[in-house]
Amino acid sequence: MSDTTRRLLYWAPRVLGILFALFVSIFALDVFGQGYGFWGTLQALLIHLIPVYILLIALAIGWRWEWAGALLFTGFAVAYLVTAWNPGPIASNLVWMWPIAVPPLLLALLFLLSWRTHPQT
Repeated sequence: MSDTTRRLLYWAPRVLGILFALFVSIFALDVFGQGYGFWGTLQALLIHLIPVYILLIALAIGWRWEWAGALLFTGFAVAYLVTAWNPGPIASNLVWMWPIAVPPLLLALLFLLSWRTHPQT
């Protein structure tokens, strides 16, 4: 495997993980239109950002240990699917769940590939 491919596999999950955390953080911006006042809005914002904190912790762990990052991002996707699933048709659930569930699975795969491409010592 070429050095360029190794570097790409090293940086891809890390950069995409940061971008995914930024994407998820956008959903916390809905607290600004609720009329809570300054302290209420700040508290609501911090609470709404809890999933982002979890993603950033998983990213920090995966940055050092890629195999752990693969496990954590797979766990994040599964936990999201389990907690957000609504009774009803599967197709209607998958339509709105895929933008949040698929990126962590892709990140898990990229962390796994990054881990597997390390030279054996």
